[in-house]
Amino acid sequence: MSLVLASGSAVRARMLEQAGVAIEVSVAAIDESTIKDSLRAEGIAVERVAEALAETKARRVASRFPGRFVLGADQMLEIEGSWLDKPADIVEARRHLQQLRGRSHRLISSVVLIKDETRIWHHSADAHLRMRNFSDAFLEAYLRENSPQILTSVGAYQLEGLGAQLFDRIDGDFFTILGLPLLPVLAQLRQHSLIAT
Repeated sequence: MSLVLASGSAVRARMLEQAGVAIEVSVAAIDESTIKDSLRAEGIAVERVAEALAETKARRVASRFPGRFVLGADQMLEIEGSWLDKPADIVEARRHLQQLRGRSHRLISSVVLIKDETRIWHHSADAHLRMRNFSDAFLEAYLRENSPQILTSVGAYQLEGLGAQLFDRIDGDFFTILGLPLLPVLAQLRQHSLIAT
């Protein structure tokens, strides 16, 4: 039985497929901004927000796939108490990168595994990244060469490409930075016989 991935992220799907996991992708139609705004107003920690979004996606999709394991995933970026979302356009991408330049930030990736109405498992992991103090010329070249794909990522970067040149220090798991703490996910999938032990 294949895993249902409740995420529209091509990167997450590719990571799972390349690791040998049979998946079916089903995107949950949820209003992430409303959920984030509500949880922020309640003073909920960023880790719990990422987890809540992952669980909401998984639950929404699980209702369409009775008896199947559904994995929801989400990622949040926090810099000095502020949260950055995926940029809406290239102007916002530039503004996000200017805000991150020369500073450290944190990425939190959360996953929740659901079967029917039951939350089976969840896991959150974080990574700390420091952007170098790159020049405006580099920034403009980066935006020109990496649009529009960077608009699909929080922070307007993808570490697996030219985005690696934005950084001078990274502390954390590479898979977590890409948006999915892959090794704990694989361990959980083995436990439920979704992949070979």
